[in-house]
Amino acid sequence: MTLRRRGLKHRGPDWSGLYQHGDCYLAHQRLAIVDPASGDQPLYNEDKKIVVTVNGEIYNHEELRRSLSNHKFYEEHGENFVDMLDGIFSFVLLDTRDNSFLVAVMPLGLLLCSVWISSELKGLHDECEHFESFPPGHLYSSKSGCLRRWYNPPWFSEAIPSTPYDPLVLRRAFENVRLWKLTLAGTKAAKHWGAQLHSFCVGLEGSPDLKAAREVADYLGTVHHEFHFTVQDGIDAIEDVIYHIETYDVTTIRASTPMFLMSRKIKSLGVKMVISGEGSDEIFGGYLYFHKAPNKEEFHRETCRKIKALHQYDCLRANKATSAWGLEARIPFLDKEFINVAMSIDPEWKMIKPEQKSIEKWILRRAFDDEKQPYLPKHILYRQKEQFSDGVGYSWIDGLKAHADLHNSARLSVPGGASVACSTATAVEWDAAWSKNLDPSGRAAIGVHNSAYEKHLVNGNLTSKIIDSIPLTNGVGTPGLAIRS
Repeated sequence: MTLRRRGLKHRGPDWSGLYQHGDCYLAHQRLAIVDPASGDQPLYNEDKKIVVTVNGEIYNHEELRRSLSNHKFYEEHGENFVDMLDGIFSFVLLDTRDNSFLVAVMPLGLLLCSVWISSELKGLHDECEHFESFPPGHLYSSKSGCLRRWYNPPWFSEAIPSTPYDPLVLRRAFENVRLWKLTLAGTKAAKHWGAQLHSFCVGLEGSPDLKAAREVADYLGTVHHEFHFTVQDGIDAIEDVIYHIETYDVTTIRASTPMFLMSRKIKSLGVKMVISGEGSDEIFGGYLYFHKAPNKEEFHRETCRKIKALHQYDCLRANKATSAWGLEARIPFLDKEFINVAMSIDPEWKMIKPEQKSIEKWILRRAFDDEKQPYLPKHILYRQKEQFSDGVGYSWIDGLKAHADLHNSARLSVPGGASVACSTATAVEWDAAWSKNLDPSGRAAIGVHNSAYEKHLVNGNLTSKIIDSIPLTNGVGTPGLAIRS
């Protein structure tokens, strides 16, 4: 019954916990970030009648402690206490008084639960024949026997907002994300790593992201850790990547592979938690295909569609590619209050208007464009969007395509819907030419990306020119590690 035997030890290698009450079992693998000496799970109330296993961290715990004198959230508020929580979490609560249980997942699904309930499918495969993903922002109560959505923000209806853009309001909303106040504070890691910020980047030699990351690290004075991999390193890792991320989605695998390799190196340095930037492109329309949005209404609806699907793509990657090595990613852009502020802005301000020199994610960039105390070098702040799987080096995707051409049966086994530059299938309709150029890479945005695919027509379709100088040797390389200080 243990999660160790079920292949989930990687998610929490620091401790294992198991609780049984009748035919109910709660099992937990702990990744100890705060207070490693205690806090093992499951957790109990005072009389041990209510038992909880939880993954994540509650950012507003101090505020909640002050508002509840006896700290009995569940006993006082029932299942409605879930909406009081601000943080990243998924949990199972068992009330042994009546053998009822409650399951809930954070709003946008960074920590996923798939009755058997598990953070990953591999924890269920021995017993189950039918699998469903536990939807984010929902809870399941054994008393009602059904799911209900507890996360109901104003933007969820996709109604078009009208709040004028104020760069200072947007900047303060991001600066007020509770995550910043909790990161490393009071932890063993803070004493080990010190006050200086560490940064991490991965890529092929000479990749766009490596170059930009070095400039940012030098500008900010971080202790920078640069990891290199080869196309062959990535190809060799794909089988393990798919095992851990549990999807065949092409875009997710492309991006998860370098993140998987980087996470292994980061964990080897003794790091257990990192901050990552998922969510900003969905909230602000940062993908290059948003250049073709026909109007502000469709622009806004597409951002809503993208945010609602994060748990299937970017959040799935950020969760499972890191937890494969016992590393935890935290995502400040997906703070509930920050999303509410950003999604209340009139989408006319988010529209990409080259004639007015407003590029993708312009309102976010402008909010941090401080002439007196610059946050970043100007050319980095206004750098064109690079999707992660492109930014690690264009040869990575080209190499995968060349590899798939040699192993066509593998390509045929991968499902996927119509997409251009990470668009939804609905947004493909924004440009008639896109139907002949269905590729999730940002370089498929012909006429927008500065290094877009060359135009080659084959049977009337637009295809990319594959780079033919990629080392596809049989040798297994080891990603190099260079630490700059």
